[in-house]
Amino acid sequence: MALLRAVVLSLFAVHSLADLNIGFSSYANDFIEPSYILGKNWNATTAVAQESIIQWADSLAAQGPWSVTTSKPFLAPSNNTHDYLSWSPYWWPNCSGVGNTTELTPQQIWVTCPYVPRDGVFNPDYRTVNNTGAFSALADAVLYNALAWKINGSSVYSANVASLINTWFLAPDTYMSPNLNYAQVVRGPGANIGTHTGVLDLKCMTKVVSAVLVLRTGKAPEWTDTIDTGLVNWTTTYIGWLTSNKIALEEAAATNNHGSYYYNQLASLQILVNDLTGANATLHKYFSTLYQNQVDASGEQPLEAARTRPYHYRSYNLAAMITNARLATYVGFNAWNLTTSAGGSIKAALDFTMTVPPKDELASELFPSVACRRGR
Repeated sequence: MALLRAVVLSLFAVHSLADLNIGFSSYANDFIEPSYILGKNWNATTAVAQESIIQWADSLAAQGPWSVTTSKPFLAPSNNTHDYLSWSPYWWPNCSGVGNTTELTPQQIWVTCPYVPRDGVFNPDYRTVNNTGAFSALADAVLYNALAWKINGSSVYSANVASLINTWFLAPDTYMSPNLNYAQVVRGPGANIGTHTGVLDLKCMTKVVSAVLVLRTGKAPEWTDTIDTGLVNWTTTYIGWLTSNKIALEEAAATNNHGSYYYNQLASLQILVNDLTGANATLHKYFSTLYQNQVDASGEQPLEAARTRPYHYRSYNLAAMITNARLATYVGFNAWNLTTSAGGSIKAALDFTMTVPPKDELASELFPSVACRRGR
């Protein structure tokens, strides 16, 4: 509901359409009620936001298409080009004990040196395999193109969504295998499997689902039965992996933002395959388990505050909690005022975070959550 408001807020300095030459910001996650978009019951204050969405849709679509088969120069340990691959971003090589006498190439380092964690500090060669960035870009492109389709009615935008989703999930040459077996692999000797933190790589599935629901419910001709059935079949297989694989179940048990985003992802995908009962149960489980220990009475998020970039992680988990609440509303229950075991709430967490100086972190990460609070 608040997406247009969030865009308006992020454009607070824009006074006319002529001032719209600004950069695009990708926010952590969002779920938009499709009936709100299809109803087009927007007031005049969103005119600038609507124009901005259309411009962003054009720009994002022009950067695609994306595929796991084209966005990495290396194969997963399976040697299957369709398998998603990413490196664990906060792990760094420690070559002090390997006994080398000559300088190692990056490829030699990846398989020779043991890797150690440095929380919150990105290893720059993480992006040498960019399936993660490709999926994030895809999610933004399909979301904003679905919104643009309803804003101005052009079939160009709905065709963009259908084409981009077909390329990533369904086309025989470019589809992604429906698993994350090789997501956030920790490099080093013997590295051959992903880690549970890699499930976070597809957190933006919620944006993809929002886009699909808008086109499906709005009966966009470009969203064909063939594409819809193919995506439902892919998603059903992936849900099976999410709910049974050891890596995925470890992420489901993660008590911080990782767990919050796992439930974002699973519930939204259950909605996509029309399993509203399953999505309802998934979200009830989140709010009765992980959520209970994520916010204290003051509104502080202790598990996020302990990280090396606390403002970022507070904002990041807030986006996931809010998305879970939006998903819960969609499947029939109100989670907005649920309290944690310590007496905290989503509202308290947001109010607290708004009082914390961002210092050298990006204050804009909190903008969509602030817009959500204002819109409720």
